[in-house]
Amino acid sequence: MDAWLIWLVLAVGLGIVEILTLTFVLGLLAVAALVAALLGAIGLPVAAQIIGFTATAAAGIYLVRPLMRRQLNRGPDARSGAEALVGRSAVVLQEVDGDSGRIKLSGEEWSARCIDEDLVIPVGARVDVVEIDGATAVVYPREALPGGAPEHTS
Repeated sequence: MDAWLIWLVLAVGLGIVEILTLTFVLGLLAVAALVAALLGAIGLPVAAQIIGFTATAAAGIYLVRPLMRRQLNRGPDARSGAEALVGRSAVVLQEVDGDSGRIKLSGEEWSARCIDEDLVIPVGARVDVVEIDGATAVVYPREALPGGAPEHTS
């Protein structure tokens, strides 16, 4: 039997065991075995196949596996989508009050309203996003508004 066939059988076996165990190490070794099988199929000697397997396995285990583990260990605390926008800073594009307004948040234009219904935030002011309510960002001014105290509507 040719060496590349042995590598191919090893790759399939490691792949099957990886699916059953989800360790990520065996899957990376399966990929390395596929690389060795490819090297053997194009006619390189067994020594080159072993070097290819070793180099690919080492690269996978030391470079790829930590990235995969980091993604999996993000866990339920990782915020994404609208939740990830809470706590971010934005710029007012259209005056924001307790009912309406527009802000630029993470490069996108959002509808906004101020958490303090009596407060009016002028164009150009920086705000912090307190929560996301549907498609509306609920905000509060980052700093005191021009003119000292926050501007309240009458």
